[in-house]
Amino acid sequence: MDRRKFVAGCLGLPLLGSVHAASAESGPLTKIIFPFAAGAGGDTLCRLVAQQLGPLLDRTIIVENRTGGDGLIGIKAVKNASPDGTTILVTTGPTMYLLPMVETQPSFNTAKDFVPVSLLARFEFGIVAGPAVDAKDFAQLVAWLKANPGKATFGVPSNGTIPHFTGSRLEDALKIPLQRVPYRGSAPIINDLVGGHLPFGITTIADAIPQHRSGGLRILAVSSATRSPFLPEVPTLKENGIDLVADGWYGMWLPASSSPDFANKLSAAAAAALARPEVKEKLTGIGLIPAGTTPEGLAQELAANTEFWQPVVKATGYKITN
Repeated sequence: MDRRKFVAGCLGLPLLGSVHAASAESGPLTKIIFPFAAGAGGDTLCRLVAQQLGPLLDRTIIVENRTGGDGLIGIKAVKNASPDGTTILVTTGPTMYLLPMVETQPSFNTAKDFVPVSLLARFEFGIVAGPAVDAKDFAQLVAWLKANPGKATFGVPSNGTIPHFTGSRLEDALKIPLQRVPYRGSAPIINDLVGGHLPFGITTIADAIPQHRSGGLRILAVSSATRSPFLPEVPTLKENGIDLVADGWYGMWLPASSSPDFANKLSAAAAAALARPEVKEKLTGIGLIPAGTTPEGLAQELAANTEFWQPVVKATGYKITN
């Protein structure tokens, strides 16, 4: 598979107008490198955090969208940057742990090439059904799939992403052969679901909520550990007997050999920024759940995700070419 398609499923959040990062009046120029295009949820997260971090750290902070290679251009730029505290990486967690698993020749080692700072925000995935399936809940979807094995097809925003491998786990758990259809992002999945051309899909719930609320489609289950604050009426996969937790998140890293003291200071400042009511309100408005952890918390999250998904990815045999 071409790497171009890899990260689409990790970034399927609604587009927003760019939020300009305010900067402090003093201190060194510091760049937050976001390895994807401006305008979507992760970019907005970066700019909101940058606005807050500048005054807290007494330095000028800007956001740079270093795009290309489905995230690798920006990731490598931070990997090779000076560990002097002036270059910061913000990207998706799945990019940092899945990409090294699926590349034929890994371009980076997250644990060795970066210093963890903080998990910034989470986003959620859901099992979404359209009018092609007469299912009002997850159990009814499963019954329909068993009764219609020739139509057991589902859409994902891209190959090689969390929705892709969530589908693989569902296939194993349900003992039902499922046919995966990769799309270019969440929007075309939503369109095909609403149009009755696709039985179900796995995508970010932020993209599906408008149609869910209007009745165009139904979010039958969420893959997070607990019910979504955006959809408290929708049960989790675990509540439906599927032992699977699969969510997405954004994290912050520094280049290897960066000062642990600065990493801790940056982590505390990020947590303080994310705790502010106005920041929380803006992030939840685009389907992000503010987090904020210690560096150890981010390292533990990354390790847990890597341990969980490594055998799942390996079992599929899925690889992308460099």
